[in-house]
Amino acid sequence: MIERYSRKEIRDIWEDKNKYAIWLEIELAAAEAMEKLKIIPKGVTKKVRSRAKINVKRILKIEDKVKHDVIAFLTSITERVGKEARYLHKGMTSSDVLDTCFNLQLKQSGAILLKDIDQLLVSIKRQAVKHKYTLCIGRSHGIHAEPITFGFKMLTFYQEFLRNKKRLENAIKEISTCAISGAVGTFANVDPKIERYVAKKLKLSVEPISTQVIPRDRHAQFFSTLGIIASSIERFAIEIRHLQRTEVLEVEEFFGKKQKGSSAMPHKKNPILSENLTGLSRLIRSSVVPALENVALWHERDISHSAVERNIGPDATIALDFALIRLANVIKNLSIYPKKMLKNLNITNGIFFSQRVLLELTSVGYTREEAYRIVQKNAMKAWKNNSTFVSNIISDKEITNKIPVNKIKKLFNFGYHTKKINIIFNRSLKNK
Repeated sequence: MIERYSRKEIRDIWEDKNKYAIWLEIELAAAEAMEKLKIIPKGVTKKVRSRAKINVKRILKIEDKVKHDVIAFLTSITERVGKEARYLHKGMTSSDVLDTCFNLQLKQSGAILLKDIDQLLVSIKRQAVKHKYTLCIGRSHGIHAEPITFGFKMLTFYQEFLRNKKRLENAIKEISTCAISGAVGTFANVDPKIERYVAKKLKLSVEPISTQVIPRDRHAQFFSTLGIIASSIERFAIEIRHLQRTEVLEVEEFFGKKQKGSSAMPHKKNPILSENLTGLSRLIRSSVVPALENVALWHERDISHSAVERNIGPDATIALDFALIRLANVIKNLSIYPKKMLKNLNITNGIFFSQRVLLELTSVGYTREEAYRIVQKNAMKAWKNNSTFVSNIISDKEITNKIPVNKIKKLFNFGYHTKKINIIFNRSLKNK
């Protein structure tokens, strides 16, 4: 991922220095277990740890010759450590190191992403509570439907990201496994006790059966979860973009005093951050299909997944980290315009009360079909003649013959649409 869209904390996880440091910890943990099992001489691990140094440039230089990254790594360590290094990697295979390391990097990245979601949840909840009763129009198919509140709208996103947090926690648990099982996963040359020791040391779970690679359905779940979270980000970003359109302008991204919106048009204030989030979401989701295709490997192992994971591992997690933090800041600093919401609410002259009138007509004896015809006729009249819906209803004898005018006027009450808002908030924020 390019630096423009990455933060150092998560980017460092995917740097070669950290990767090789994890490889060394895996090898040292395995050596410690072998010492305890009296497979290798006592004191080897201590000597290796005291002498071993990660030299990224040297490892890459060796790899350029041998064309094998794990061998290059072990050769580099041997150069520093000396003869004790021959006990490293005993009975192990490259995938034991590579897969365990990759899972640990995904786990480390996942922990940061969980913190990001927590930060986003704080921003969303604050706006939801603040605008619990801020009236705005609800839209279906992009068309005015019935009144809601802006806090209600925010609460839908709050709940969605709570679900995303749970999904990510499950995906992290699923991916947090360790395999030290040797060639084709049979433990022929390495004791299963070593695997258990390494897993405990690295705070991972033992992979029940690894063939030679950790099964890639685990990774498919992890990257699919990142894709779902990205889709939630995009849904939020699109909502902001729609509401910031000039003819709507119910919300607006924060715009700094020295900020410029267009190189050609000085008047422009564009939703560039939300548009950027839409783009990043597409990029993150692009990792899902390759992760799913990685599940189908040849027999006990091949490396068709390797190049894919070297790219999607860092790119998807780094991009999602950046997107979550950006979205949290967008929501935190969002300019919200309740007066414009109310103005937009009233541009249809009250026709969104149509269902309320419809239900009242059915309660006084009209069939649903008759009531629908009467209400629709008056709603369309309000559209066509720019008249108010309430005046059309009061002027319709079919209605006033059944319902007194004073009772009709009581039907046009915004409080009717917000009367259950407390119930919705209480169950959505329960124990949160």
